[in-house]
Amino acid sequence: MKNNQNTVVPPLKLFNAPFQPSNLLSLILFFAFGLCFGILLTFQLKNVSFNLLFNEFPLYTTTNTTALPPPPTQNMRLEDFIHPSKIMHQMTDQELIWRASMVPKVRNYPFHRTPKVAFMFLTRGPVLLSPLWERFFKGHNGLFNIYVHCSDSFSNRTEPKHSVFHGRRIPSKEVQWGKVNMVEAERRLLANALLDFSNQRFVLLSEACIPLFNFSTVYSYLINSNQNFVESYDLMGPVGRGRYSRKMHPTIKLQEWRKGSQWFEMDRDLALEVISDKTYFPVFQKYCNGSCYADEHYLPTFVSKKFGARNSRRTLTFVDWSKGGPHPARYTRYDVTVQFLEKLRSDSHCEYNGRKNYTCHLFARKFTPHALDRLLRIAPKVMQFNP
Repeated sequence: MKNNQNTVVPPLKLFNAPFQPSNLLSLILFFAFGLCFGILLTFQLKNVSFNLLFNEFPLYTTTNTTALPPPPTQNMRLEDFIHPSKIMHQMTDQELIWRASMVPKVRNYPFHRTPKVAFMFLTRGPVLLSPLWERFFKGHNGLFNIYVHCSDSFSNRTEPKHSVFHGRRIPSKEVQWGKVNMVEAERRLLANALLDFSNQRFVLLSEACIPLFNFSTVYSYLINSNQNFVESYDLMGPVGRGRYSRKMHPTIKLQEWRKGSQWFEMDRDLALEVISDKTYFPVFQKYCNGSCYADEHYLPTFVSKKFGARNSRRTLTFVDWSKGGPHPARYTRYDVTVQFLEKLRSDSHCEYNGRKNYTCHLFARKFTPHALDRLLRIAPKVMQFNP
């Protein structure tokens, strides 16, 4: 019968219908069904999320079949080793001297080597007479290298890019007149210059030095010399043997003590010996203080004691001490004349490679910056610089 057939009651009608026991049962069944459906749906969604996460960030990486090109490599060339293009570095003095003291066991060079002269300027600041030196070096690239050691207080000054002095300052430290750190600066210059295997002769100059001859004459004189030029002589009295300290004995004896000008010129073999000295220089560092003036005694004593046979015992830099006092004569613009420069060029005689010679000084000091204008007008003609 139609009226006795079971009918499904809609959920909304169950909430709005009057409360009956049959309605309670239907509600219980409805909520049980909804709870089960919700639990199953939750598990399904979690599984789907995990699979998506797993696929997006897999635990393994696939191998790309297309190989990427290797990063560009900068191989060190022989040229970079034998001719460093940049002279600024981060080495300590100890590291620098160790590196510079390396000597190839094979004496034959595996490359064409043109011997160069290393011009080493030990200055308080910039090379104020640089315009004159520019004229001196002009036209002779490939035959010289320049190294400048100056006080740290002037380290921010840079030379114009067209200048031969541009980028030629080495890592420098403070230097005090008459102190042993002046010799340390000289050794620092030598060590930096020795890093370039083409440098064969090494000359120490100051910002007050000028050349007395043109480059070709100076280059030939130095390269063809079979001797070193470190002034060395025995001097009695307070400014000679009087500066010797007995604490230096027995490494250095009184009769071995020598004096001389600090402005030297030497070949590569002697330069290597100077920077490698671990016997005599430490003695000077420890005991040559106060009025000792290590720059006037270390090299003259060391070279005379160990390498005297190949030393001329004279300097190539003219300095006038005739007026007495702790400093030599200074030359201003009023002193610069043709006659004066000619006199400096040929005022004495000496021995060169075993023969008598009248070219004894290649450089002179002490010229002030005020003399520069007259030097530029007169010196190139007298010294026959390249036009």
